Amino acid sequence: MILWFAGASAMAGLLNLVPRYLPRYGMAPHWARAVRPLVLVVTAIAFLVTVIFDADVDAQGGAYATGVLVLMTSAAIAVTISARRKSRRRIFAGFAVVSLVFVYTTALNIAERPEGVKIAACFIAGILVVSFASRVVRAFELRVTGVRLDDVARGFLDSCAPGPVRLVAHEPRPGETSSPARDEEYRAKLAEEREDHNIPDPDKVVLVEVRITDPSEFETSLTIIGEQRGPYRVLCTEAPSAPNAIAALLLHIRDVTGRPPHVYFDWTEGNPVLHLVRYLFTGQGEVAPVTREILREAEPDLRRRPAVHVG
Repeated sequence: MILWFAGASAMAGLLNLVPRYLPRYGMAPHWARAVRPLVLVVTAIAFLVTVIFDADVDAQGGAYATGVLVLMTSAAIAVTISARRKSRRRIFAGFAVVSLVFVYTTALNIAERPEGVKIAACFIAGILVVSFASRVVRAFELRVTGVRLDDVARGFLDSCAPGPVRLVAHEPRPGETSSPARDEEYRAKLAEEREDHNIPDPDKVVLVEVRITDPSEFETSLTIIGEQRGPYRVLCTEAPSAPNAIAALLLHIRDVTGRPPHVYFDWTEGNPVLHLVRYLFTGQGEVAPVTREILREAEPDLRRRPAVHVG
């Protein structure tokens, strides 16, 4: 009976956590609504815990005590940190002593009866595995909720009319601090793309740069800022994933201008499998094929799909 109540309580707590915390691991918004898979996973873990402990109530006494102690210890530490940030020295000292007592008691209980750690490890491992599987499955999903262009960026798009907008993807480098070095990087990049792709109207080409923020953020909205850097026009944005940001920008440009835009990339040297793994964890990697795959899933109509060129 204790196992059933423990499993049910854990299930309810985990389901309540999904909308708040698991989006960073790729489990929202659709996973937050599709509660059945998560219920099945947590139920399977509950059965696993039952098998491991042979449904022995006495064996679970230590696990229950560990859970309660960990909860109280974390709460005490949180209050201690809050008191320190508010510069309340006496309150901080009192809560620090209480926290140390809870830490000692919890450590002693875990050392004597480690069943609680084992049960917690089962639930943590299950959630992490399901979360990572969800992120892999949804790796090529368009995860941008909205795109906003500033006035300068809109002016860049208007200057490309009546032809389609042509973008050249450029990876911003930390070393590009001075204008001469940055301008030389832009000049070399545009010259390379013009030679590789024979771009028509090269004077109308616009550079696009995506600076990676926190790759664990699964959904975001984009703010596109246009900057005139010397003779070069650059669309700048920040996003957790470069391919997703570029794909969303291309679709937005198509909707604004009425014509599918073109984007030009270089192939990235190295193992494509390693680049895919890098993309899953950092939001970078082999940007061109991932961008193209995101566009393919987001827009099935070839006539309306933005064109991706790689050379």
